Amino acid sequence: MTYIHDTIEQLQQTSPAQTEFYQAVEDVLESLEPILEQHPKYREQAIIARLVEPERQIMFRVPWLDDNGQVHVNKGYRVEFNSALGPYKGGLRFHPSVNGSIIKFLGFEQIFKNALTGLPIGGGKGGANFDPKGKSDAEIMRFCQSFMSELFRHIGPRTDVPAGDIGVGTRELGYLFGQYKRLANTFDGVLTGKGLAWGGSLVRKEATGFGCVYFANYMMADRDEELEGKRCAVSGSGNVAIYTMEKLYELGAKPVTCSDSSGTIYHQAGIDLDLVKRLKEQQHARLEKYLETHSDAEYTPREDYPENGHQVWRYEVDLAFPCATQNEVTQNDIECLLENGCLGIAEGANMPLTEAAFDTVQQSSIAYGPGKAANAGGVATSQLEMAQNASMQRWTFEQVDERLKQVMKNIYRDISHTAEEYGKPRNLVLGANIAGFKRVADAMLEQGLV
Repeated sequence: MTYIHDTIEQLQQTSPAQTEFYQAVEDVLESLEPILEQHPKYREQAIIARLVEPERQIMFRVPWLDDNGQVHVNKGYRVEFNSALGPYKGGLRFHPSVNGSIIKFLGFEQIFKNALTGLPIGGGKGGANFDPKGKSDAEIMRFCQSFMSELFRHIGPRTDVPAGDIGVGTRELGYLFGQYKRLANTFDGVLTGKGLAWGGSLVRKEATGFGCVYFANYMMADRDEELEGKRCAVSGSGNVAIYTMEKLYELGAKPVTCSDSSGTIYHQAGIDLDLVKRLKEQQHARLEKYLETHSDAEYTPREDYPENGHQVWRYEVDLAFPCATQNEVTQNDIECLLENGCLGIAEGANMPLTEAAFDTVQQSSIAYGPGKAANAGGVATSQLEMAQNASMQRWTFEQVDERLKQVMKNIYRDISHTAEEYGKPRNLVLGANIAGFKRVADAMLEQGLV
């Protein structure tokens, strides 16, 4: 459509060299044609043009000292994209790959993901091109304190509530929160994913992975399939991947792969989850050490991957759970999954499929749960943490998990019904994009030209 071309062309002029951002925008806009034709008011009020431009973009330098007294400077970001439904909400990512394009694509996706939860939260994202790997605790503390010394003036429990993401776990959040509390002179729920002793919520650590599996369960049940007995490929070995595997086991499925930046493990008998937790959460070791305990497993180092994709998707499995990072699944990976009889994909990561891979999935009959729906459990539980902080209460694990399960059920129901309403049954991408867009766009119209 002309509006897609014009929008991308305009973004290329105002936000040059931001390919991931263009990809995210195009993926959403291509789904919106039916609702834009049905409701001209969205075009007349330039909702698309207003949605693709953040309400506020903050960039700042982050100077810090290493343990040898050497000065380093990184770049920090916070993109506050849309507050029509509530305070900005979205994680902070510390990784060398972080740049303006990645932060904006993540923030744009966050608008619709947060809208789908039905909770009162807007969309935002942030981070820095800082790599916590190989850094001492003291170095990470100094970096986090420097980062928060600028960020604190832009956030607040009813303004912008960051959370963790890649490279930002409980340790980093602790240092960030401590510096915020020191500067702002207040103890409030300005960050989520906090430690349990100082305002965190049970289930928050597990939420994205658990939610992704709950979503996959609803998606497969709608096709008269069960998770029980299914062999599953999972990428990554971080928080999302670990708790995706844990919930798969709880529901009777069997994860047989996981990966890190150095290679892929395939274990036909099923991934030893306790071992992966020890290697990654306690020892911070490479997955190659998995073989020291399980000689019957296979390990493929990154340098031996297929030229056209990722080893983790090259096995016979029933379901695939990309849980690592953006654009990790290529067109050839999808073709291999389809040839091996894969029934469905549920995205634990944000935009893990390349454009060509996404197109191939859309042309197939495979069940497909897009990230903005399937991995919304993390931000949903973050909002539940905000609610507990505001009321100064602590809910039980079972209470939070039950609320998470209900949120994921509601998301699946809403996007499935929306897809049917617009004549594309089972097209959960279209359903998610339209359902999320409609909630945000209607709120924007009611709040006037702001």
